[in-house]
Amino acid sequence: MAMSLARPMIRSPALRMAARRFESTATGKATEAAKDTASKAQQGLSRVAGAAGPAIAGAARGVGNALSKVGGRTGRLIAFVERQTPFVVYYSKVAAEVAKLVFHGQKMSPPPLATFQNVYQNLWNSFQNRTLFQAPQNLLQLARNVSNAQLIAGGVVAAECLGFFTVGEMIGRFKIVGYHGETGAHH
Repeated sequence: MAMSLARPMIRSPALRMAARRFESTATGKATEAAKDTASKAQQGLSRVAGAAGPAIAGAARGVGNALSKVGGRTGRLIAFVERQTPFVVYYSKVAAEVAKLVFHGQKMSPPPLATFQNVYQNLWNSFQNRTLFQAPQNLLQLARNVSNAQLIAGGVVAAECLGFFTVGEMIGRFKIVGYHGETGAHH
């Protein structure tokens, strides 16, 4: 019963008016100032982007026109790279977003810069000393020394990769059943 009496009281115009009357004017002024500053910053950024955009686009068009005049194998290679660029950019952005989600979901952090420097320095040294690719005898010895636990872990990873690939194919084709074979020869 008390609840049914309280509802009309909360909805009453007099109570709303009283609540507005006691609002702080300082909060409203600070909010307006913040909105005005953000608006001015956005306008400045738009002007800078508007001025730089045509210059960058013009330079890219000039380079594109110069490269399109190249013929032969080089011209075909340049045309191939130009056709593939949007796909590479798109999928690299997708991979970056997925990596970001995985990093946040697993509460991971990237390794320090010193680790990267150490790994690439060792890789460069082994490349210079021609020890990057080991002799076949060493690879054969390493394969013989693989433990059962390593084999099982490798099998599990391979099964996971096959499963993810299969599910991705099903989603991509919108079918659970595989591709249909040729039904007849076309002559």
